[in-house]
Amino acid sequence: MANILKAIKRVVETPIVDIKAVYGGRNRANSVVAALEAYVRDMIAGTFNIDSPTERNDIYSSIFSYRGNQNNPPDLILKGGDAIEIKKIESLGSSIALNSSYPKDKIYSDSPMITSECRTCEKWDVKDLIYVVGCLANEKLKTLWIVYGDCYAASKEIYERIRTKIAEGISEIRDVEFAKTKELGRVNRVDPLGITNLRIRGMWQIENPRKVFDYIHVMPDGFEFQVACIMKQDKYESFSNDDRNAVEGIQHDGFELTNIEIKNPNNPANLMNAKLITFNL
Repeated sequence: MANILKAIKRVVETPIVDIKAVYGGRNRANSVVAALEAYVRDMIAGTFNIDSPTERNDIYSSIFSYRGNQNNPPDLILKGGDAIEIKKIESLGSSIALNSSYPKDKIYSDSPMITSECRTCEKWDVKDLIYVVGCLANEKLKTLWIVYGDCYAASKEIYERIRTKIAEGISEIRDVEFAKTKELGRVNRVDPLGITNLRIRGMWQIENPRKVFDYIHVMPDGFEFQVACIMKQDKYESFSNDDRNAVEGIQHDGFELTNIEIKNPNNPANLMNAKLITFNL
């Protein structure tokens, strides 16, 4: 079964830096964002060297139960496995724009932010979520962070509390006709004619993983391409022995697998055992 450990091994063995040139040349991407998304799909599916669109799509269909869109998370769901959200930044210090979707430790089938197709793509209630964050400079992939949401974002109750308080505050304003929506809400009939509505949207953003985890990993300078992956120890141990042994057996300059402790996103005073996988080219 496809998983992130197999994907990391592929990236180490077949690093692709100039993704716009590679994917644009295959007429598969007309933007850097589309090129990054295509790259991540191939990284997960093991289709780096397959040029036939038909063969590639057949493999995608066998591996992914859902392929989403830019407006509704996630971007991908592995059949019987994790969900994946792909994000692009343009500099190593940039924050990640999440728009109306707050950060997620996991993804839930009852979330109002996902589509019905995502909700019914397979039988599921909750899935681990992987954030794949690519930093692209001059149309080349500089860094690739692969971070599980439960290492990165707080539980959904933290964000929902803020969302709920904002909506409740607006609804308490006198002479305001407030309507609940998938966004923060909507105020109807703002003007005397009753012809103007106000949509209230959250514009969420989160610091990129390189900045969030600078206390456990500082990427060295002078490399063309860098990969870093963080997951909890128990998540790492949930993969098969074969997959763990394959990663632990990688003998490649610049590759390292390390035991670390990271701050609990719900209580930074508590530390969690985790794995850090890095590769510098």
